[in-house]
Amino acid sequence: MTRRPLLIGNASGFYGDRFDALREMLTDGPLDVLTGDYLAELTMLILGRDRLKNPELGYAKTFLRQLEECLGLAHERGVRIVVNAGGLNPAGLAGAVRALAAKLSVPVAVAHVEGDDLMPYPGPGAGALTANAYLGGAGITACLRAGADVVVTGRVTDAALVSGPAAWWFDWAPDDHDRLAGAVVAGHVLECGTQATGGNYSFFTRHDVTRPGFPLAEISSDGSSVITKHPGTDGVVSVGTVTAQLLYETQGVRYLGPDVTARLDTVRLSEAGADRVRISGVLGEAPPGTLKVGVTRIGGWRNEVVFVLTGLDIDAKAALVREQLAPLLTPVESVVWTLSRTDHEDAPTEETASALLRLVVRDPSPDRVGRALTSAAIELALASYPGFHVTAPPSPAQPYGVFESLCTPSTEVPHTAVLPDGTRILLAPNRAPEAAVPAPPAPHPAPPAFEERGSGGGAPEGPWAEPGPAGPGAQPPVSGRGGVGESPAGPTTPEPTTPTRRVPLGTLVGARSGDKGGDANVGLWAETAPAWDWLRTTLTVEAFKALLPETAPLEVTRAELPNLRSLNFTVTRILGDGVASGHRFDPQAKALGEWLRSRHMDIPAALLQPPTDLPAGLPQPPAQAPAALPPRPAESPAAPPQPPTEAPAGLPQPPAEPLAEPPAPTTTPEGTP
Repeated sequence: MTRRPLLIGNASGFYGDRFDALREMLTDGPLDVLTGDYLAELTMLILGRDRLKNPELGYAKTFLRQLEECLGLAHERGVRIVVNAGGLNPAGLAGAVRALAAKLSVPVAVAHVEGDDLMPYPGPGAGALTANAYLGGAGITACLRAGADVVVTGRVTDAALVSGPAAWWFDWAPDDHDRLAGAVVAGHVLECGTQATGGNYSFFTRHDVTRPGFPLAEISSDGSSVITKHPGTDGVVSVGTVTAQLLYETQGVRYLGPDVTARLDTVRLSEAGADRVRISGVLGEAPPGTLKVGVTRIGGWRNEVVFVLTGLDIDAKAALVREQLAPLLTPVESVVWTLSRTDHEDAPTEETASALLRLVVRDPSPDRVGRALTSAAIELALASYPGFHVTAPPSPAQPYGVFESLCTPSTEVPHTAVLPDGTRILLAPNRAPEAAVPAPPAPHPAPPAFEERGSGGGAPEGPWAEPGPAGPGAQPPVSGRGGVGESPAGPTTPEPTTPTRRVPLGTLVGARSGDKGGDANVGLWAETAPAWDWLRTTLTVEAFKALLPETAPLEVTRAELPNLRSLNFTVTRILGDGVASGHRFDPQAKALGEWLRSRHMDIPAALLQPPTDLPAGLPQPPAQAPAALPPRPAESPAAPPQPPTEAPAGLPQPPAEPLAEPPAPTTTPEGTP
């Protein structure tokens, strides 16, 4: 007999997400645990500035306002609440929740997790505003075991909000790596809220995603899960939406975490009913001996002016402005001009006849990029190009932040669970002996599931590869390889026997992209085996760089996930020092994947015929792990005795801002290591 599945949902994907989601998740259907992810790199910087103003702050204040109308409801329904809204001050938020509970006369036990805050930070990154280690789920597990109804954490990995409760519910041991890995993958799918239920989805026109419901997972004792949503809520849960979220903000085939290393190349997805996708087969390995540390600091001061250029002679108008402002910009440390040609010839409206010239300046001194500079730009109004105007009045300089990702030994971080009665438990790092930690996969021999940085491409071989026309693992015929115009490898001619059409890449594949500090990741997936055969063979690193010229001078890494029919590209340093410092048009790379999908390639015409029946699930891989990766540690533990069928004692059974104060900074989450 096995314990029934844990029903765990998500009600927040970032600080500023839908305010009503907490109530909706509590009223739309049964749950055991409800989580909320409020932290991202930019959020930590915002909370750091809050803490400078008032040491009693540093947490997500919107969570308290949500809880004021939902704490009694959660208590009545026996739903535990686990959130990382504690940010830089989990003890402060826990105290505020206790005060709220007393005010509302709701008898709940409140616990919190701390130890992630490493300030004052002794390592690299002098002048740090915040420095936080990414903790795992063990502290959450300990708090729930002690009877907590509400658990508040600081900086834990986003997936720990799910893996911690799962380990409590099923009484998993720290070395139950496969089970923990399955829960981590489920947590990664849930962490961004409605991105798992049709939000930000490439093929959004197929579904009604006007107001998608938030996701939940039914996690089983073996670590497998079913991703779904409450009946009657909008949106969709499909293999496609789950695949898209699995690819979000991940790098490579090993998903490193403080509790376990999850092997993304072993994830199996299959349809399990309407709006139900099963995740199974996930293998886990011991976690590394280090924790990620996110360090933020004030990097300097920035300002910007956007000039509107209308009608004729756009390039000449832009050149004139640059020449007129050049003397004033000489002492400024960083000056970036960007001309966006949004204008159209013979346009029917003034707006569509206009281009935007953007000036972004950054400097250690606020005086050199302050109001004096922007006022000087406005003083050109009657002495510059015809039709001169700007999009905003002169503004003072604003501070910008810098994010740095570092590592520290896990033994040096005091991961502590503070139980409802005040007892403090210092948790040992969850890691196996050094000998049990597998070495990273070698970039060669080829063709593995991971390409070395800057390498080309190649379809996998052997039993792990998708069946090809000539049998399992055979190389399929490919047309238009690198057919992206002037690629570094030179233009190619499609095979005459395979007709092609030049169309947007997104006609055939989906994409999801996002930021990881200064890096960006772009995940792409194909819906059919023939499309995957073409994608993995054609979209090499060189082809990727040719399609996205901004990435050409940068380091690009390509990883293959054949079981998901997916490629994952990491573009190093395209975002500079992170979202809070960037001047890039899309500072979090959220639309980088959609730009890639809009680029044209020569695609075999046969692949562009709409499938009459999309597959119910992706092909199941062989039982063994891919040969290209080292085997899991031999000492991986045997399955523990089956837990009792009842839930843990005391748990009721369910029925069969810019850098100023938020509330709603427009960021999306990160936090996975």
